[in-house]
Amino acid sequence: MKTSNAAVATQPGWQTVCRLQDLVADSGVVVWHEGEQVALFYLPDQAQPVYALDNRDPRSGANIIGRGLVGSLKGQLVVAAPLYKQHFSLHDGHCLEDTAQALRVWPVRVCGDAVELAACA
Repeated sequence: MKTSNAAVATQPGWQTVCRLQDLVADSGVVVWHEGEQVALFYLPDQAQPVYALDNRDPRSGANIIGRGLVGSLKGQLVVAAPLYKQHFSLHDGHCLEDTAQALRVWPVRVCGDAVELAACA
């Protein structure tokens, strides 16, 4: 089992949101989880293969982060927002160009072929 994004101190409930084969390598897919749109990014060549971030771009307000381009900038794995091209860290959601902007990071893990997100408390 691999756990991605933030370390989970307590073991919250986990919900399967999709299967690993539903994800597109080096790209984003958006899922609906507890009333929120969550962008999942699958990087199969990384030790941490799946990342989960809010899909809503804080600058434009549009639900488009899952359509952003994945890459590396300043030694960090990032997603570039499609409209204004700001870069968000896949690890912690901070914006590299504007410290006032950030995306929520969701605890995510892969169990077998199930991609799971932590349930809200």
